[in-house]
Amino acid sequence: MARMVQASVDTEIPTRTPAARTWLVLLAACAGQFLVVLDVSVVNVALPSMRTGLGMTPAGLQWVVNAYSIAYAGFMLLGGRAGDLFGRKRMFLVGLGLFTAASLAGGLAQEGWQLLLARGVQGLGAAVLAPSTLTILTAAVPEGAARTRAIGTWAAVGAGGGAAGGLVGGVLTDTLSWRWVLLINVPIGALVLTGAALWITESRAGAHHRLDFPGAVLVTGGLAVLAYGIVQTEQAGWTAPETLAPLFGGLALLGAFLVVEARAAAPLMPLRLLRIRAVSSANVVMFACGSATFCTWYFMTLYAQNVLGYTPLGAGCALIPSSLSIVLGAKLAPRLMPVTGTRNLTVIALLIAAAGFGWQSTMQAGDPYWMSILVPGILMMTGAGLATTPLAALATSGAAPGEAGLVSGLVNTSRTMGGALGLATLSTAAAARTGSSLTPDALTDGYALAFRTGGFVLMASMVVALVWLPRSTARKP
Repeated sequence: MARMVQASVDTEIPTRTPAARTWLVLLAACAGQFLVVLDVSVVNVALPSMRTGLGMTPAGLQWVVNAYSIAYAGFMLLGGRAGDLFGRKRMFLVGLGLFTAASLAGGLAQEGWQLLLARGVQGLGAAVLAPSTLTILTAAVPEGAARTRAIGTWAAVGAGGGAAGGLVGGVLTDTLSWRWVLLINVPIGALVLTGAALWITESRAGAHHRLDFPGAVLVTGGLAVLAYGIVQTEQAGWTAPETLAPLFGGLALLGAFLVVEARAAAPLMPLRLLRIRAVSSANVVMFACGSATFCTWYFMTLYAQNVLGYTPLGAGCALIPSSLSIVLGAKLAPRLMPVTGTRNLTVIALLIAAAGFGWQSTMQAGDPYWMSILVPGILMMTGAGLATTPLAALATSGAAPGEAGLVSGLVNTSRTMGGALGLATLSTAAAARTGSSLTPDALTDGYALAFRTGGFVLMASMVVALVWLPRSTARKP
């Protein structure tokens, strides 16, 4: 899915990029965005192989995904501020360099903890890199039809990265090894680094911003500790000290984050924006939607390989229709919004996704592909793709024009943070239902419970959307 990143509106462009180099700059920016989005999903089909190769526990597997997602979501707005302050080209190079080095470390990992640490650093690099991709592009391409085409290309590449993750991961895992889902980033990253250093012109914001590093650390740490506490409930229960300590600790860190944001001169998340109905309601619905839909490919990949016996490549191919469905939903949404209304389209999208989750929750160990993966996957991902655009439109319509980029970044952060906590919660529920048994029937029961729970979350978010979201995107003075 295309990532919505923070783009500062007070950019001062020193010199417009010459026409001969414009599309080289576009190529570098889009390649960076593709890598960032690809690595959210590319590891999914490699998870069973990672577990075997490194002796990881089922709980550890979810952290291969969450370590990246939490660091990416928590530090992304900080990355946008850093680009404003220190220069977009510089932060692009720093972020991509960190991302590439972490990919190498993860691909060479010999222990589970080494892989998880590398994934966290990858997420940090992605958070520094991603916000600069769009601002670099807009600085290089003149305003008008050419810029519109360039932004459309950037958005399509981002959506394609998410959609291609399953197939790319399956091919690499089956033909080489799971390590190559990370190592493939190294030569590509090196090429993009070289091109970016040669082609991209530096730009930065005209206004000086303070870097809210404490806020970024607190929100990232709070989410990570809270997610760890949720995972601990699987083994220790909800009342054990080893569960309560991280749960309360995570909540305390998130509370401290709110205090810091209320007092910061240039906060990552200006709390005053949350007093605007469109902004607060859209972010809450996006958080809830992300907590369910983010987990879809994770569980479907495990089901395809652990229960249906698919190879990594087979699992990646099996998920192609659902991957394309999310792109289709995202492309259809702008055409449908004028017809249905923004709020109504959001409700319809959530209903479609919930129907897919409900269907998926009926899966059995011996179900055919069309019933167990194809049709419910298309429903779930079409709904997810349809929901994103109207929610982003509603959120940005509620803020001042100069804050549209910031609010767009908040929506993206809400979705990713919701996904990280949702994965921890639903994985814990699935593991609790499965218990110590690893039979196909027991595993299927666990995955089915995760999808059933996700369906209820989507139904609840649909009610919230119906009651709380404003009817249109028209901004009130």
